[in-house]
Amino acid sequence: MTRTLLIAGVAICALTLGACDKTPETKGAATPNEQAMTPDANPAATVPTPSNESTAPVFVDKAGNSDLFEIEASKIALTRSTNPQVKTFAKQMIEAHTTSSAALGKAITESGQTLTLPPAMNDDMAGKISDLNKADAKDFDKTYVDGQVDAHQAALNLLQRYAEDGDVPAIKAFAATTAPKVQKHLDMAKTLKDGVK
Repeated sequence: MTRTLLIAGVAICALTLGACDKTPETKGAATPNEQAMTPDANPAATVPTPSNESTAPVFVDKAGNSDLFEIEASKIALTRSTNPQVKTFAKQMIEAHTTSSAALGKAITESGQTLTLPPAMNDDMAGKISDLNKADAKDFDKTYVDGQVDAHQAALNLLQRYAEDGDVPAIKAFAATTAPKVQKHLDMAKTLKDGVK
């Protein structure tokens, strides 16, 4: 009996000493490997440029379509809006995006690429123009300005990504120069959106 108690006591001591060496585990705590897999709190900041968007032909097509959309949507706003601020903004967008298209064309020529700007909007942009034309008169300004915020945000993302990861130096330089201008347009559209209900 004494021998059994002695063996049991030794076993308990061994288990106790073994437990002292272990780091306490907190339920739900991430291991180092799990921490590495935790997504960033701001995934948009770490999203890489889509591989096709870093090529000049795709960038030129998307940037050209963006300018065509901005110009056409703003022409509609000049005729349909009754808000002087919206009309002023629309006029500025027509001038700015006409200039942007010319600058992109010049960058293409300087790069030696055999690329051309799109002659007409793609189906997606044309659909947005159709929706804008169909907007009810009382909702027109809001529809136009909401579209301007979305379009300028998309254009800014495109320009910033190509300026960083693009494959043609002259066109990258165009993207880098144009991005701050589009940021200003986006800020203007957001301010206008706050005043248009």
